[in-house]
Amino acid sequence: MSIVTFKYIKENEEINTYITQADRALKELGYTEHSFAHVNIVAENAGMILHTLGYSDRTVELVKIAGYMHDIGNVINRVNHAISSANMAFRLLDKINVPADEISQIITAIGHHDEGTAVPLSPMSAALILADKTDVRRSRVRNTELTRFDIHDRVNYAAEKSSMHFNSDNTSLVMDLTIDTDISSVMEYFEIFLERMLLCKRSAMYLGVKFKFNINGLKMM
Repeated sequence: MSIVTFKYIKENEEINTYITQADRALKELGYTEHSFAHVNIVAENAGMILHTLGYSDRTVELVKIAGYMHDIGNVINRVNHAISSANMAFRLLDKINVPADEISQIITAIGHHDEGTAVPLSPMSAALILADKTDVRRSRVRNTELTRFDIHDRVNYAAEKSSMHFNSDNTSLVMDLTIDTDISSVMEYFEIFLERMLLCKRSAMYLGVKFKFNINGLKMM
């Protein structure tokens, strides 16, 4: 059993440097926030999903580590960043003597999280996809000039409230989103996020639950 914990990973200066520099690169490219707020939300939500579904404490710990490290490859390039992130995670985790079986699970999840190539092929990869693709919030938008918003800025800035939770009997994972339709229409949201929501649906099915998506109280999926 590895003694490396999520807390240890979060306090690792080297890993945190890569997260900071990766987000700095994305900022220069005009992307939304991918720094500590994002990776912590992804880690905690991925852990919540597997904990609720009865997976072991260690599996929950590992998926939180995967969530925290899933975007470090952006420091190399946005293109194929899931693969770069997995390769970097392998090196960093191997260096601190995380066992190969645990590294394998982590890098498989990281390497399959980006919607261009994502596949829910393990419980950890499915949970990571769900946690990553449902992080929609106004605070991710860096641009402060509304007149210069692109569609990604508008859609995220329009999100007034976002939450992900299980229903009462844990048979459905529910994403509730409240958006300001004066900033972005529901149709515009789907123009950007339809592929991601379908991926969430497939990931939830892999975990044996349904994915339900509501915008402004209206059931969309």
